[in-house]
Amino acid sequence: MLDVVNPKNVHKPASRYAHAVRIPTGGERLVISGQVGISPEGQIRKGLEMQAEQCWANILEILECQGFGPADLVKVTTFCTVPGQVAVIRPIRDRAMDGNLCAHTYLEVSGLASPDFLIEIEAEAVRF
Repeated sequence: MLDVVNPKNVHKPASRYAHAVRIPTGGERLVISGQVGISPEGQIRKGLEMQAEQCWANILEILECQGFGPADLVKVTTFCTVPGQVAVIRPIRDRAMDGNLCAHTYLEVSGLASPDFLIEIEAEAVRF
């Protein structure tokens, strides 16, 4: 079982994430490449919110096809090319996480693999 770590002597997380996740030995690990806002049909979604929704849909599909779920996520990293949008991204992440917490890092970057990509999200999951 994964343990969420939010020590009393470290500031409270700014949103629904954990400062750390302790992983006991013996788990199975799934590392998910950065997902971008491309639909299953190969179309790039329009706008940041739609791309973020698609990133999370892709992540959840990858988890599910391997027998994992949002509760198994231990680390998520979000890269966003649109400055000042963390408040837009958080609720999308929170819905996808379905109340579960994991370690999360949000970065604003100057570019991704294509100038059409506004966001990319990578993740790691562990299950026992």
